[in-house]
Amino acid sequence: MATMQPFTNFNFAVEVVRAGGSAPLVQAAFAECDGLEMGMEFKTIRAGGSNDRQVRLAGPVTLGQLTLKRGMAGDSFDLWQWMSDSLADPGLRAEASVVLLAADGSTERARFVLGRCLPVKLKAPPLNGKDGAVAIEELQIAYETLTVQRGG
Repeated sequence: MATMQPFTNFNFAVEVVRAGGSAPLVQAAFAECDGLEMGMEFKTIRAGGSNDRQVRLAGPVTLGQLTLKRGMAGDSFDLWQWMSDSLADPGLRAEASVVLLAADGSTERARFVLGRCLPVKLKAPPLNGKDGAVAIEELQIAYETLTVQRGG
């Protein structure tokens, strides 16, 4: 009988590929990732004469907004360029993946695939000559679809 290994939340990678591209936009590492969420609205219907039950009808899905914090992108300005390009062309989209890795840091356990992504906020850290601050304080991405794939 195989032992069940729990997923850990400290080892993850983020990949962003612009529409029409094949390589990731930038090799960036982030300390925090939040906003992988999906919900469903529903409507409750009560059938006449049936007081002991109610019917729940599925409604539209609601998705979160991905927030990545305290990131480092080396000497690349690709995320800033993506934001600028999206302001110039609001129809520009990208695909993103948040890859959950095993404790060894290389085995993929799960992949959250976000479709039709749009950067909605990019924030630089406070500039301070005595701090070794990271290059990106916060990146927020709106997405239109979310699917989960099991890792190999």
